Amino acid sequence: MFKRKISSIMKKKQTSPNISKNFMDHDHELCFESALKDFKQHFIEKELKLTPLRLKVFQLLLKDHRPLGAYQILDLLRKDGFSSTPPIAYRVLDFLIEHGFVHKIKKLNAFVACSHPGNSHSPTFMICRKCEKVAEINEKESGLKFNKETSSEFKIEEAIIELIGICKNCTKIEVI
Repeated sequence: MFKRKISSIMKKKQTSPNISKNFMDHDHELCFESALKDFKQHFIEKELKLTPLRLKVFQLLLKDHRPLGAYQILDLLRKDGFSSTPPIAYRVLDFLIEHGFVHKIKKLNAFVACSHPGNSHSPTFMICRKCEKVAEINEKESGLKFNKETSSEFKIEEAIIELIGICKNCTKIEVI
């Protein structure tokens, strides 16, 4: 039943441009700038401290919709002149996760910028196993919503669904 529901949801949603824009050609500069503007605005509205390191880590994760591991992030920070150690990088990532800007992709042990920053939600991810791009599907689009207060027997603290497959662009490459 659950597999059929997921399959049905995915068939319906594959045609929606909102879900898989990360897999399609799009104006990434506009995408990047818009996400960055929203990120900065959220810090202002919530009176959070926007440090250069928090900003840089978020920019790295926005760069091309690919998840990055903590050590990849550290290497990129060093290349950009930031002296950062694993504990500092993890604190920044934990902060960004806590405030809804970043998600951890458990299967890949990597991090990705949130497509719906600042909102508390249970994300669903489509992960292309070829190009490693990730598209986040929000609860409304996926039809999957977990009420974290449904049971007195078990309290859900976190629900993340990761769908692994091949994006349309990589499928085209395979056919050629």
